[in-house]
Amino acid sequence: MTVIVKDHPYQYDIENICEIFFPYEKIKMTESDDAGDDPVTVITQIRGDTLTVDARVYEKRKTLSKTADENTDRQNALSVMLYEALSEILGIKYPWGILYGVRPARRMHALADAFSETEAQRIFHEKYLVSDEKIKLTSAVMHSENGIIALSGEKSFSLYVSIPFCPTRCSYCSFVSHSIENTQRLVKPYVELLVKEIEETGKYARALGLRLESVYFGGGTPTALCAEDLAKLFYSIDKNFDLSTNREYTVEAGRPDTVTADKLQALKTAGVSRISVNPQTFNDKALEAIGRRHTSHDTLKAFDLARKMGFDNINMDFIAGLPKDDIASFEKSLNMGIELKAESVTLHTLSLKSGAYMATRQAAFDPSPGLLVSDMVDTAGKALKSAGYHPYYMYRQGKSLGNLENVGWCKSGRECLYNVFMMDETHTVLAVGAGAVIKLKNQKTGKIQRIYNYKYPYEYIDRFDEILRRKQSINEFYGEYNV
Repeated sequence: MTVIVKDHPYQYDIENICEIFFPYEKIKMTESDDAGDDPVTVITQIRGDTLTVDARVYEKRKTLSKTADENTDRQNALSVMLYEALSEILGIKYPWGILYGVRPARRMHALADAFSETEAQRIFHEKYLVSDEKIKLTSAVMHSENGIIALSGEKSFSLYVSIPFCPTRCSYCSFVSHSIENTQRLVKPYVELLVKEIEETGKYARALGLRLESVYFGGGTPTALCAEDLAKLFYSIDKNFDLSTNREYTVEAGRPDTVTADKLQALKTAGVSRISVNPQTFNDKALEAIGRRHTSHDTLKAFDLARKMGFDNINMDFIAGLPKDDIASFEKSLNMGIELKAESVTLHTLSLKSGAYMATRQAAFDPSPGLLVSDMVDTAGKALKSAGYHPYYMYRQGKSLGNLENVGWCKSGRECLYNVFMMDETHTVLAVGAGAVIKLKNQKTGKIQRIYNYKYPYEYIDRFDEILRRKQSINEFYGEYNV
């Protein structure tokens, strides 16, 4: 796909609108008039007071123009024109309209604070072309998030622990995760250094008088580690952080094929209050297609074991749009999660991060994959509401099927605080491990500074001294902040 941008600075917006309709196509942005023989081409131009969009997808073409006046938001108007042109050519409208970005609830919150919630909803509808259903969802999430955000104080922080190992790597995965079979030799040195990083990070938190609100083990699959290694990490956290203020302790048990009684006992002994047992689907053919070695029966066994060992706050993840899945099997999977009485359900839409492959006319004009996922998401929302769940946090990813969203649903009082704190960027997150990103937040100005760890376990091990050196920026940041 070639996108020609002429005489305006809105390249970023135009590229995002194109990605809504062509999420897996390689997009070439240029100011040149020559699109070559590319069958998918967009030209956007602002010349004087005239805005023009010319879109072509194979043999179909749509040209729109508009005269702007002094009150015209040219950036928005050009985006809307492009959306309308591509929508007409391809015969599809998306429920989020032209709205892009990870955090729609935070955008609505900002608009509601600046104007009113009614005005924020009007802007979502008229300016961003968001559907009524998604506006209602965003408002519901905003109100739920606001109650959790209010728990955070000026010196609050959360701790994130990265365990970048899994039994196998899922085909759709975009996280830093490695098959533990292929990286077994790295696990022990990784854990030993992670203990040291936890110790060093705890020193900064104590010296600055920070208040711990939540602890979250993610990955990867934390329970890919053995019980002994998990216990070492839990002990280090207990030794180096004041857990007396901690509101929530989450570990993603995630893959059912990693859940054992000794690991669950290690979690229980450490005071872990919330875990995930993630089926993604109860369709065994879909599990096989995405590279998982466990079956749906393994998920049921893991969930039952966790219940028997006293875990009363369990999350289950489901993904809409997996290969070999259809609306009937997806609905069956979701209903099984509801019947198990999982305290929370996180509903993801499949997001493919790699592969610029949409080169055929048939693929361009076939909206069925996105429509199928949209039906799955709508069905899930209705079923979860009927079962007493409410949406409490939400985020969106690029290249997701149907340009849809990921939503956390839960029973009353079972919200994952860390998910909201992290998604809203409410307060500082001190993060440890490979691929971890520390986010330092100045509560007075809203400024956020990031400190990155090395991405892969072998880098983390080989360059650990540099990781510790970078943490000195924590004191520098809070020194400027006068904390």
